[in-house]
Amino acid sequence: MPRFSIIIPCYNAVNTIKETLDSLQAQTFTDFEVICINDGSTDKTRNILEGYKDESDMSIILLNQENQGVSVARNNGLAAAQGEWIMFLDADDAYHPDCLRIANDAIEGN
Repeated sequence: MPRFSIIIPCYNAVNTIKETLDSLQAQTFTDFEVICINDGSTDKTRNILEGYKDESDMSIILLNQENQGVSVARNNGLAAAQGEWIMFLDADDAYHPDCLRIANDAIEGN
């Protein structure tokens, strides 16, 4: 079981999703899985996600669904999550490289 499950709903995120995934690839704490939910994108978001999954050493789960909105996408990500802790990240955001290490240190300290 990974320490963290990072859930990323994606809809037409072709211009931003690579930077988002790069920020996870750069994490100093590596016990996590990434769950990307492609919410019926009509651009090349799905292709980018599939390519990143194939080329990355991260544990990436890719779910594809018809467009149902961000809430349904997050809930589907939650259903697939295996992590001890859940974190959310939007497809146009990025985590600082120490984000997961700091979160884990906070958990361990309490």
